[in-house]
Amino acid sequence: MPTLPLNLIGTYAHVRDDAGMRAIPADGDFWQALGEGRFPELDQGRLLSAFEFAEAWSSWERHPAGEELVLLLAGACDLLLELEQGLQRIHLEQIGDYILIPKGIWHTAHTDRPTRLLFLTPGLGTEHRPV
Repeated sequence: MPTLPLNLIGTYAHVRDDAGMRAIPADGDFWQALGEGRFPELDQGRLLSAFEFAEAWSSWERHPAGEELVLLLAGACDLLLELEQGLQRIHLEQIGDYILIPKGIWHTAHTDRPTRLLFLTPGLGTEHRPV
């Protein structure tokens, strides 16, 4: 049965371990609510989402349940990863550039232009902290 088109900016897709998927409405409090455990159904599988921004993120994040794929859809940005040996800067500038952020690594992003990223994220235990 056909469905209406959705947009990953405001409605994420939960990609379940059983190969099923469902839409998850995402408002401004979504990530905080996820970190507080208010979406236990998202503890399994991955969350497919997109985010638009035009300046540095105001927080760091990490995903202790697994690696996160970050794919550039538009614009350009630097992803900063907080590693044991120091801060690593990864520049994404060509559409389709992506990085696999290791499990549990704090990361943030900087840009000076409108940028859109796609994320495939293990949601369980996601944490945020201010920059």
